[in-house]
Amino acid sequence: MSSIIYAFVWLLALWKWGDWKNWEKYYSTILFFIMGDFIYLYLLSDSFPMWKYTPLQFDSSIGFTNSHISLLIMYIKYPATVLIYLAKFPQHNKVKQFFYFLGWVLFYSINEVIDIQLHFLKHFNGWNIWWSVIFNIVMFLVLLIHYKKPPIAWLISFCFILLLWNFFDVPATVFR
Repeated sequence: MSSIIYAFVWLLALWKWGDWKNWEKYYSTILFFIMGDFIYLYLLSDSFPMWKYTPLQFDSSIGFTNSHISLLIMYIKYPATVLIYLAKFPQHNKVKQFFYFLGWVLFYSINEVIDIQLHFLKHFNGWNIWWSVIFNIVMFLVLLIHYKKPPIAWLISFCFILLLWNFFDVPATVFR
């Protein structure tokens, strides 16, 4: 599937299920989500990637690279995700909250498995689908926390980044 079609599917999902009319409520969490990926893209994507997007035939024909696909995901998939995930998050039933959260983790993880099978995404430097599942668990938890208590989300994110940084032995040369 081309990145353009992929983006269009996310826009349709946003239109159908997202709280796009109240986007201002979620704006800081959307920026928080995008910033995390920008940091990854800037620091690691070229010199020590954990994952990279491989443009498919149509994407290549219009000159798309890993960076273009990443930006498309940041500007369409991430806002759509936040506007659907947070807006529809169950408020009172802990069991429903758990299964809703788990559903999003599984959805993102299955999406990644499909991307890998289509050769749209490749893992590097010890990263694998199980690390992505862990990452998705932390990511969806932190997005929810950021929406309610941003400073705590920043602290958790910083600690998780340090953990991953040390576990994967990311070289200091990534700092340009």
